[in-house]
Amino acid sequence: MPRIITALFAVAFLCFGLVTVSYAGDGHASQFDVRKTDAEWQQQLDKQQYKILRKHGTERPFTSPLLKEKRHGVFVCAACGHELFVSETKYESGTGWPSFYQPAAQGAIGTSTDHKLGYARTEVHCARCGGHLGHVFNDGPQPTGLRYCINGAALSFTPRP
Repeated sequence: MPRIITALFAVAFLCFGLVTVSYAGDGHASQFDVRKTDAEWQQQLDKQQYKILRKHGTERPFTSPLLKEKRHGVFVCAACGHELFVSETKYESGTGWPSFYQPAAQGAIGTSTDHKLGYARTEVHCARCGGHLGHVFNDGPQPTGLRYCINGAALSFTPRP
């Protein structure tokens, strides 16, 4: 029975145009400084990174080692090494994904609208390669009030003294 319900939801989303295809891996690479073919991304990234960064997947909550990362350092895009977030802006949101209240620098990330769940969400992607990182929500702490909810597999961490 659950398979039938899942199939019906999938058909409904497709019929009503609620599934959108974003551009991180879908022919809009010319917008980004780092451009690779799909085959090149598959060769470079592990299976989970590819699913998340290039196909807009989501890792299971509470599975990323970066969730509990507390050291001083920088979080970079696992696909291209672009600096995305710093440890000073990371906080425990309780959601099961690494969360930050702001990017490392203005222009480090880009956003687009995602309708995959049937309602609008703001998707976050790497500004350098277009890789899908996660989503941003308006329920974060001060000073921004934002919660950048990021897939840990989309990030690499580099400690800094």
